[in-house]
Amino acid sequence: MLLSKKQPSAAATQWIEKVKYHKNRDSYFKFLGNPHFRYTAFLLVFLSLWFLLQVFWFPPTKPTQTKFSTTTPKPSAGKCNGNVAVYVYNLPAEFNLGLLDDCSHLNVYTNMCPHVANHGLGQPLDNMDLQSSDSNPWFATHQFIAEMIFHARVDNHACRTWDPSKANLFYVPFYGGLHVSSNFREPNHAIRDALAVRLVDYLQAQPTWRKNNGKDHFLALGRTSWDFMRTDSGPDFGANCLLNLPCVKNMSVLTVERNPWKGSNQHGIPYPSYFHPSTSDQMMTWQNMMRQSNRPYLFSFIGAPRKGVGKAAIRDEMIKQCMESTQCKILKCDHGNPKCYNPSEILKVMRESRFCLQAPGDSFTRRSTFDAILSGCIPVFFSRHTAYTQYSWFLPEEASKYSVYMNEQSEESKRIEEVLMKIPKEEVDTMRATVIDMIPRLTYAHPNASHSDLGFEDAVDVALQALAQHVRDKI
Repeated sequence: MLLSKKQPSAAATQWIEKVKYHKNRDSYFKFLGNPHFRYTAFLLVFLSLWFLLQVFWFPPTKPTQTKFSTTTPKPSAGKCNGNVAVYVYNLPAEFNLGLLDDCSHLNVYTNMCPHVANHGLGQPLDNMDLQSSDSNPWFATHQFIAEMIFHARVDNHACRTWDPSKANLFYVPFYGGLHVSSNFREPNHAIRDALAVRLVDYLQAQPTWRKNNGKDHFLALGRTSWDFMRTDSGPDFGANCLLNLPCVKNMSVLTVERNPWKGSNQHGIPYPSYFHPSTSDQMMTWQNMMRQSNRPYLFSFIGAPRKGVGKAAIRDEMIKQCMESTQCKILKCDHGNPKCYNPSEILKVMRESRFCLQAPGDSFTRRSTFDAILSGCIPVFFSRHTAYTQYSWFLPEEASKYSVYMNEQSEESKRIEEVLMKIPKEEVDTMRATVIDMIPRLTYAHPNASHSDLGFEDAVDVALQALAQHVRDKI
């Protein structure tokens, strides 16, 4: 039992009693009988014993990691299969986390501060399913933020190594998408390209780069490849030259949309949706809900009309056909419709549909494709570059197993309802089952999820495995 004022130690008692009986013998020790001294002596003894107890009884603890890339985090539990050992460069802050200091200017169209929160997951959503689970897996995730989520996942990944001599992959966590979108309106190309050029200079000075001339290095970018491939002859819509630099062409580049013709070193990765589970239970619960979901609509379309002859034609046709059909659910996103910015409303439309139309947007690909798959809705494509030439690491080899394809210039695209109605119910059920089985590998798990609790391979796991094999073949 710890000492108290009423129960002094035996040693202290003996000392005080000795002073009491001999206080008249030596005037020098008279003050020892003073009650203030007795209390002070007791307090010193008590604090000394308490300090020793803390040092020798309780083990020291390590400080909590609050930033995933400025300190050494504990890797997630579980074992890597031995095929992947990824080393993460500790880049100067100007290439990633330093950019977040000015988050309100990271995009010329919107304030990105709410979106870069929670390692890029964005703000938590409180009006979604699975709210009773241990941790909320739903976030209002921005469609062009994959680079931040990828960084956070790899920083806490079981396959991460801190020893570059043991690595077969070298990850360069450059927030290139956030940087380029902050400079879309910069007229000076030298200023627009400056950070990309400094990154290349930094990498070429590293011994780890020189070993294989960067062939085992990779970037992950949250925007389309077109934003990093400005040419002198093409239109200038704000892109920089990052992917045209010879040094970067030696690397592998993960991007939400690759160039199908000039992107031999580019590999498509999924756009992030809103679901970021921390456990396999959350994933399985969601998949079961999608299997049981009532789908009263044959097909649906979510989107706005587009300007321009090519883009406008197919979108206008889809909107027209959907509005004329009693079997189609439409969510028009023109005039700032607030429902189009509400994840709950978006997923509700898709969960009630058997097929989801995926027209090309401002570029070939759409985040909506991954929202549809998350909702168990079979995607209908009108360009092969919306998915088939993009995400080969993630999608089944046979496209007809999980999707429907109609060439946007074909007669089929002018009678969508008729074509979809002809697909037998048994085939539709099989396709939907395949789509729902695809959800885990197209999902970005929560960066804080432990490998043992996760229990499934997410988009980052799939990308690292495929990338390691690609690098082995290349080297």
